[in-house]
Amino acid sequence: LSQMNGSLQMEQALLFTFLEVSPDCQFREQLQSYRESLQRQQVTLYQASDDDELQTDGNRSGHFQNGELEEAPTNEEVIRIIAAQLAEIGDQLNKEIQGRAVEDLVQHFRNETLSREDIALHMSRAVKELLRSIPLDMSQEKAMLVLAMVLTKKVVNRVPSLLQRVCNATVNYMNQHFHEDIARMVSA
Repeated sequence: LSQMNGSLQMEQALLFTFLEVSPDCQFREQLQSYRESLQRQQVTLYQASDDDELQTDGNRSGHFQNGELEEAPTNEEVIRIIAAQLAEIGDQLNKEIQGRAVEDLVQHFRNETLSREDIALHMSRAVKELLRSIPLDMSQEKAMLVLAMVLTKKVVNRVPSLLQRVCNATVNYMNQHFHEDIARMVSA
């Protein structure tokens, strides 16, 4: 995913990695196929962080530690760590999410006549309802982000054929509502 281009790159990478590291993700094969199809669609490949990138001062990227060059972690590595932490939180929330919320979202995602905006509204409504019903000991933004990704996993576990539609909607939702929060987590 480090080669995905565009403003949704960080959100796509976080969602895909979250789903990959989640222990109860039942659609890994479809997820990998979808990832590969997204990568093939890219006209211009963009490497988010090149380990051997030339800096403006003429030096190579990296840090010296004890006299040796230490490579700075790539965004992909940072996103993997963040996704694993969020997946751990998601596992704890998983049992709190009632089947009715998932079933309602499944029905909305199955409705081909709904626009992307309508789908985003349904996702947002479901996340906000869950946020009110589940006591969480974290920031509201982080809780909403985790809930959106857990809902994505639960919907696609229920109906794997909805993978592309659900992932696209979730990435757009994440980009609209949590882009700055995700960027802060990655840069921290």
